[in-house]
Amino acid sequence: MTTLAPAPPAARFGDLVAAEWIKMRSLRSTWWTLALTTLFILGSAVTAALADRQNLAGTTPESRNYQGFLCFDAFPPAGYVTLMLVAGSIGAVTVAAEYGSGLIRTTTVAVPARRSVLLAKAVLLSAVWGVLGAVVSPAAFLLSQAILSGSDAGVPITHPGVLRAMAACALVAPVCALTGLGLGALIRHGAAAVLGTCFGLLVLPMLFPVSKQWSADVNQLMVVSAWRRLVQTWGQLPGDSIHIATVTESWAVFALWPLVTLALALLVIRRRDV
Repeated sequence: MTTLAPAPPAARFGDLVAAEWIKMRSLRSTWWTLALTTLFILGSAVTAALADRQNLAGTTPESRNYQGFLCFDAFPPAGYVTLMLVAGSIGAVTVAAEYGSGLIRTTTVAVPARRSVLLAKAVLLSAVWGVLGAVVSPAAFLLSQAILSGSDAGVPITHPGVLRAMAACALVAPVCALTGLGLGALIRHGAAAVLGTCFGLLVLPMLFPVSKQWSADVNQLMVVSAWRRLVQTWGQLPGDSIHIATVTESWAVFALWPLVTLALALLVIRRRDV
């Protein structure tokens, strides 16, 4: 009489996260991408600070009407828009590439719980890009302010709005990575997923200028617009007829994009063939 071998235990969620981590760290491009993105953001902050330091040469602290804007040298749009682009694209490719290569079939045979696999990817992306954001954001601030301090123009970390801006810059990477992951699971084609993510995160806001209230309202629903609002220390300017989003509304936009795209992906991933 033949005795059947016991079925292997089902994979735990921690095992799925560990498997995704092995996939990610085994790619040399992962480390190059993270390193180059970090260097680009820090380099952008240093360049912005050096430019402002040169502009301030010959002036005295008393002659400067307002220097609160100098803290924004730590959060240059060039650096953080690049971060959004890279994080969103990596998030999209993380799942869409498996559909393109056929690896997703092996994955779903080994782990039939597709939602758990997608959530494991989400946890890993959140951790990796969250750590990068948490390192880069304060490092860029310290570098830029160290340069500006040479012209007596440095802004302390206790300056109003600085901690909020640092938090927004630290969180924007995982927000974009998770949004890209959700769109990648919905689109399932590598190139189209990356294109859709870049369009949704960075191009779509440009279609809605802030000159009209209805258009500004749509623009402020975008991640990049919410990020800009969170890193600026001023609110509604006197006499400005266009209402801008509040800080609370901008944080809500930050949360809703990854939640909505991931929720849609989790909803449809069980019903589709691989």
